[in-house]
Amino acid sequence: MNKKFGFWSIVLLTINGIIGTGIFLSPAGVVKVAGTYTPLVYILAGLFAIILAITFASAAKYISKNGSGYAYSKAAFGNEVGYYVGITRFAAGSIAWGVMATAVVRTTLGIFGGPDAQTQGNITLGFLILMGILLAIVFSGSYITKIASNISTIGKITALLVAVFAGLAIFLKTGQNNFMSINQAVDTAGELIVKPMDASIFVGAILAAFYAYTGFESVASAASEMEEPEKNLPKAIPLAIGIVALIYVSVVSIAMIINPEGILNSTEPVILASAFVNPLIKNIIIYGAVISMFGINIAAAFSTPRIFEAMADEGQLPMFLSKKTKQGVPLFAFLVTASMAIAVPMAFQYNMRGIMIISSVSRFIQFLVVPMAVIMFYYDKNKEPKIETAQKMFFTDVVIPIIAFVTSAFLLYKFSWADQFSMVNDNGETVANTYAIWAMIIGYVILPIGVYIPYKMGLYKEKQVVSNSDRSVS
Repeated sequence: MNKKFGFWSIVLLTINGIIGTGIFLSPAGVVKVAGTYTPLVYILAGLFAIILAITFASAAKYISKNGSGYAYSKAAFGNEVGYYVGITRFAAGSIAWGVMATAVVRTTLGIFGGPDAQTQGNITLGFLILMGILLAIVFSGSYITKIASNISTIGKITALLVAVFAGLAIFLKTGQNNFMSINQAVDTAGELIVKPMDASIFVGAILAAFYAYTGFESVASAASEMEEPEKNLPKAIPLAIGIVALIYVSVVSIAMIINPEGILNSTEPVILASAFVNPLIKNIIIYGAVISMFGINIAAAFSTPRIFEAMADEGQLPMFLSKKTKQGVPLFAFLVTASMAIAVPMAFQYNMRGIMIISSVSRFIQFLVVPMAVIMFYYDKNKEPKIETAQKMFFTDVVIPIIAFVTSAFLLYKFSWADQFSMVNDNGETVANTYAIWAMIIGYVILPIGVYIPYKMGLYKEKQVVSNSDRSVS
């Protein structure tokens, strides 16, 4: 029951970790900004993602340990850099998992119960039920998790393909192309929804679309659960992002051709469904959205605990966090991760905008450190051993990482910091976003210091090789 992820299962896991709520719930966000440039924006954002994905894939061929960005950073730059990347990525991943779990509960309640069903009590109950289901799936072992991940990925892809082919059929039947009408769409006040394009708006649109591609960076966190990760990951991750990019561009293009105003003016929980009138097509897309959100939660539940497991394996956290069940699940690492994923959204009363900043910033840290790590591996400047048989390629191991670093620095520079640390209150006043500020302080200062001090005091066990039988717990 612990059969590992093969090549195509890794591809599906990557797709599952990328395609979540965005393409179903908020395609209007990019369309409102980019207008008729939307397909081009998704193509360019996909190219950025592929560049970063190739960089992570290049790192995976040198380092096949669990932990993804943590493992690469530690191997290249040593304990301190690896430690900080690992802890902040774990905190961000746990919170992101909680955010995604809340999203699927809110959407499900909205679909089947309407706005009145989205009370805090119902959200809490649904949240706990969902987390219980996810725990049961992951605790069943890699084999069951792989099957669940594959099924959910196929389900969400099927729903999106139905949207594409149904829209294409409508276009061929009616011959109507509404793609350009987006530029004349107006809001209730009679103002144009899509503003005239300039360089700043175009860059902002690319940044917004880019976030729809994130998630690939966590796939290698569970490298030990995959067959030949040093060979399969470098092929699977870029392929998966290419598939996702093709799906995204096709979906937004066909929706803009058949009914762009339906998307812009939608009040439905699943905005993409508003492009269609046929009830069957709408329901397929709606249920596909639910499957998609459930699937990305499976990916998060599978990958995120492996960061703590990897750090414990390296002696940087207590060794009990690396203990596994007979099904190969890191029991205590999983319980800590799940507890944080449950507690944080509840503590913040499900104010998701206030805590999502920590997840976004953690990605920037990885996108800056990992490209430099790959270059270190290529020139044999790494602090820890790597796979010596890894095939070096100057273009993928030096040129692409440099482009990835520069691109990431540009994204970081263009990141909307002011918007993330401020919010509009009920009186229409712009005030400090205390949720985001505290999330940053806890995730990037208090938590790293709190676990680092015991490590430097030698309270954690030294790194040691442990057999699976010694690490198993019942």
